[in-house]
Order: sequence, then C-alpha cells, then structure tokens
Amino acid sequence: MLEPIKVFGNVGSPYTQKILALLRYRNIPYTVSWGDVIHNLSLLNIDPPKPVLLPTMIFGSGNNKNIAKTDTTPIIRELEDIYKNKSVLPNTPTIKFLNYLLEDFADEWTTKYMFHYRWHFKEDADNAKKMLVLQHKSNIPDDVINQFSDVIADRQINRLWVVGSNDETAELIDKSYKRFLTLMEKHLSINPFMFGMRPSSSDFGLYGQLTQLVGFDPTPRNIAYKKSPRCVSWVNIMSDLSGLHDKGGVGEFFGVENKDDNNNKLNYFNNDDYGWDTLESLPNTLNEIFAEVGRVYIPCLIANNKAYKNNEDVWQIKIDDSTWKQKTFPYQSKCLGWIKEEFNNLSSEDKSKVKNYLEGTGCELILD
Repeated sequence: MLEPIKVFGNVGSPYTQKILALLRYRNIPYTVSWGDVIHNLSLLNIDPPKPVLLPTMIFGSGNNKNIAKTDTTPIIRELEDIYKNKSVLPNTPTIKFLNYLLEDFADEWTTKYMFHYRWHFKEDADNAKKMLVLQHKSNIPDDVINQFSDVIADRQINRLWVVGSNDETAELIDKSYKRFLTLMEKHLSINPFMFGMRPSSSDFGLYGQLTQLVGFDPTPRNIAYKKSPRCVSWVNIMSDLSGLHDKGGVGEFFGVENKDDNNNKLNYFNNDDYGWDTLESLPNTLNEIFAEVGRVYIPCLIANNKAYKNNEDVWQIKIDDSTWKQKTFPYQSKCLGWIKEEFNNLSSEDKSKVKNYLEGTGCELILD
C-alpha cells in the first residue's frame, strides 16, 4: 500500500490549494503541514528543495522517496504514472494539449491577477500581510504578527514590478480579470468543468488562483461576486470533488424529476475515457477563453522569451492600449518551451486540428 503523500504549504498559496483539491478528487491519501516549509522538513531530516516553493511535496513511495519536490505541473504528471484512476489529463491528444496550455495560463497569468490585487491596494495588502502570518499558526502573539507582517508586505510590494503590476498596467490587469470572470460565467452555464463532465488539471490550476481571488482578497472577491456568481460557486464545489459522479445536480427537493431509467449506475470517472469533450464538441465559450489567453498571455510569453534569449533583464510590449513592462523570467521561457514541446509531440493531423481550433485566438502564434 502506498504511503500518504506529504504536502507542505500555506492556505494563502494558490498552488497549494491546486494540488490539495486534485489529491482529494483523485482520492490519493495525503497529509498536509501548514507553516514554515524549511522548519517542517528539518523535523523529518529532509533537505529542502532549491528554491523552496509552495507547495513542497514528499512522495511516500517510488524511486524519489523522501526527496522534496516542487512545481505542480510536472508533479501532476508524475502522479498520473503512480495512480491510475480518475485521471485529470484528457484522453485525446488534442484536448490534452489544450488542457496543458490552459493550465499554463492559470499558473502563469491568472496568478498576476492574484498578486496584483493582493499587494497593489492598501486594504488587500493590510489583510494579506496579517492573514498570511496567522495561517502559519493562529496563536502567534500580536507583536510577532506585526513584526513579520510588515516584513512580508514590504517584500511582496517591492516585487510587484517584477510580475508587471504597476500604476500603468493596473487597468489592463483589472480589465482582463473582469473579462475572464465574464467568460467563466458563460462557460460554466454550459459545462461543469473546462473540458467536459469531469475536471482536468487546468480546472485545478484555475481553481487554485481563484481560491485567493474569490475567497481571500477583498477587492477581487467583491468583483467576482458581482461578475460571476457561477464562478464563485464553482470554486466552492471544486474544493472537494472526492465523490464526484455523473448524476450530480438538482432533484426532487427542487421539484425536478432527475431519473435515468436506462442506466442507474453512478459513474465516478474511474474510467479515464469517460466524461471528456471531444474537439468537435467543445463549446464556443471555451474558445472565447482561449481568445483571452491569446490576447494577454501569449504576447507576454513571446516577448519574455525574446528578452531571455537576448540576455535582456527587462522587456516591454503594448497590450491593448497599455504598456506592459516587467522583469525577464527564465522560468516563463521554459514554460513556452514546454508548450512547444507538447505541441510538437502531436501527430501532423492533430497539430492541424489544434491550429484550426485556435486560429484567430492569438494562441496560434506560438505553435510552429
């Protein structure tokens, strides 16, 4: 029997929330330790990863036992090799690629929404700096809270420019977030998840960021409740899908007769081929979400990669009517490389299908 996976994280970390919800959905045993990762690892005589990121995970079995791991995207793929039921990777190559692209958008762009709102506005920053300390331990003395909260706030506010958040780009980030919520409201009126009846890794990526945007930080939370009540409710539902099945929905309590005379057996999505949309059946609402990906994120990926190759520390581009300026991220250059690698692993026929689907969204600009 496999040992439970050890997760070290913080309640205010969207990537911690991403992986915990995924583990719950897949019914993978785990334990979670809140607080200082380095301290908690030292109690187990385990060397911390470099760099220390949230979440940090220890697999209880396999060749990598007691090795600290970070980066949720490859971790999710490794979990697929170990645990076979309830896969979060779609079963067709084309949808699997689109899921990868959307998960990358969630991890690398929607986190800009989160970071911007959390530290750009005083009300949100005052909330975050105190809550992030208290989420290590609730009985921390007030003087210690004040000491460490100011340290956290100063460090994070000084990093705003690194991710592209400043007075000039604030309006662009705000408009993109509101458009994204509007698009999610439309999509969730048709599909319960991004690619069909069951959640994919991109669902969990979006969920992780949205836990903070609709549940932690005051400004984006207020926006979300006005713009997309479906999205707010979806975040609550996504938090624990351990018993998800295909017969969910309203029933007699709401005066709706909800019966299936042909098949009364519940499907819990253990069959990895069941519950996914095909490329042909994807709703237009999802294509509109990819248009937002192509509108804001893809230009940044391209510009960042160019700057990285030219050894430039900072880059800037025009997005809509705003100038976007930020520090060059080597990691996001790797992200672009991994997207291209996933695309190049497709057959010629599937490449053509993906290009046709994404044509006009702006996402096709990185597919060569």
